[in-house]
Amino acid sequence: MKCAVLFSGGKDSTYSAFLAKKAGYELACLITLHSENKESYMFHTPSIEQTEKQADVMNISLLVEETQGKKEEELKDLEKAIKRAKEEYEIDTIVTGALHSEYQASRIQKICDKLNLKCFNPLWHKDEILYLKELIKNNFEIIIVGVFAFPLTQSWLGKKIDKDFITRAEDLKRKYNIHPAGEGGEFETFVINCPLFMRRLKVKSFKDFNEGENSFRREIKVE
Repeated sequence: MKCAVLFSGGKDSTYSAFLAKKAGYELACLITLHSENKESYMFHTPSIEQTEKQADVMNISLLVEETQGKKEEELKDLEKAIKRAKEEYEIDTIVTGALHSEYQASRIQKICDKLNLKCFNPLWHKDEILYLKELIKNNFEIIIVGVFAFPLTQSWLGKKIDKDFITRAEDLKRKYNIHPAGEGGEFETFVINCPLFMRRLKVKSFKDFNEGENSFRREIKVE
């Protein structure tokens, strides 16, 4: 079983890669889409260029595809990238970090069906609190690099997903119906370290951007 991982550098795609490897898949390559549209329906955007550093410490090839990020049209760019991975690495499976998004999962599945590839979604409908606890248990070091929902503020940027974060996330779910794992786009993450990495990445510098009310993005550089 040889797979390509749809990879954003965030917790979902990285943990899915980890689970795929545990399940016996060979991680042949990572696929990252760089979207011009920061509000892409399909693709994570904060600090997306830093996936190159993550691929380096994972010792896995990275395929990068550019996209304008226009709704539905961006799927053509995704298909192009997946087709390239199939041709260059002879993969038979695509791994995704889809958790609850029918929009993302159904469209990726359609592309896989067209290209005669299997689709593995190891996080699909996993309980979000148990999922966050699994991340901690499996030594994933994750930071927040974007918040996009009330009442999240700039002060959340750079916070780690730890036991305290889970407690606060549960409280936000009760009070504001915010998905604890950020599946609704409420926040975005970046993995600094995990069992797939040969070494921990360090944040060398960062710059924060205010993109509207309760919308803050942190662009980091790692080494």
